[in-house]
Amino acid sequence: MPQTQAAGQPSKPKIVYVDNIKVALTVLVILHHAFITYGAPGGWYYAEKTAKAAAVIPMTLFVAVNQSFFMGCFFLLSALFVPASYYKKGVLRFLSDRLLRFGVPLVFYAFILFPIMNFMVYRYAGKHPITFMQFLTGYDGWIQFGVLWFVWALLLFNIVYVLVVKLAGDKSLVFKAPSVPMMLLFAGVLSIITFLVRIIFPIGWTLQPFGFQLGHFSQYILLFVVGLIAANNNWLAQAEYKQGKLMAWFAVATIFIGFPAMYAIKVTLNNPTEWFNGGLHLEAAMYAFWEQFTGVAIIVALLFICKHTWNTQSKFMRSLSRSAFAVYILHPFVLISLSMLLINWQVDPVYKLLVLAPLGIIISFSLGGLVVRIPGVNRII
Repeated sequence: MPQTQAAGQPSKPKIVYVDNIKVALTVLVILHHAFITYGAPGGWYYAEKTAKAAAVIPMTLFVAVNQSFFMGCFFLLSALFVPASYYKKGVLRFLSDRLLRFGVPLVFYAFILFPIMNFMVYRYAGKHPITFMQFLTGYDGWIQFGVLWFVWALLLFNIVYVLVVKLAGDKSLVFKAPSVPMMLLFAGVLSIITFLVRIIFPIGWTLQPFGFQLGHFSQYILLFVVGLIAANNNWLAQAEYKQGKLMAWFAVATIFIGFPAMYAIKVTLNNPTEWFNGGLHLEAAMYAFWEQFTGVAIIVALLFICKHTWNTQSKFMRSLSRSAFAVYILHPFVLISLSMLLINWQVDPVYKLLVLAPLGIIISFSLGGLVVRIPGVNRII
């Protein structure tokens, strides 16, 4: 049975390798949406899918691996610094800070960025020669948050955290840092929960207007909780390189053996691809287990290995880290603008991806770097 202790000394100050990982995850988010634009499965503001199987299969693997860990990792990393911030600022200042930092981007995205992006797709991809003001007269999508569903969820998670802490009487659970077998057990339990949730809420089912795909939220919620526990118990200080390396090899096995095995079963049984998304299907169970074991292994490998190998930061890397949140907010605008510029280029979409992906990263970080220098804005993002 876990014991309790007064929770007043949770987390340590910023850890450089965590900031570095956030930059890498932000790059993966940009690439993820670029791949979906030109061939990988998934929804996006604009899509122009390639029909080349030789491209679609690796693109599908790329987004599947990303989905297994990158947003869950964001939630875990965000949770690592929640307890320290809460106990330093107190309830009112903590909540007001979160409302400012998360609320302003949500309003900006819903009422400015989202309509602009939808207009660009309607005007140039849909070939409707109208002005922006004409578009707005018939626009009815004001309460939409796109990729900022993550910010919405993070705000809600922080509010729930405050409520739980107040109800629990400022106590936090003490847990020993988990071993690799315990991490794999956690992945197994998470897999079962994910499979059960997806019987009702399959992948693709979205709770509007929040944009929450509840089929993925079991991982997000539990990893946020893990991040809180890790912060209160100083787990990262105990992270061993050999554990990270072992989990990295485990992830390699699930990606390059497990994923092809799932594909082979799909081809053999010839069942609908949609069965992987949820429901009482063998495919849904296989995918839930593959996804969660892969995701947990990659997250552990990233944190444990980077702690020992990437805990330094150049001036350039610091600037990328400082602008990462702005990049997350603005990258859809960059990708859509670029894809509209490429729309009349008569080549297979795969070649457009080769242009969109690197330019999307470079321009998004350049724009984000400029935005965080704007007085006032830099206090929020």
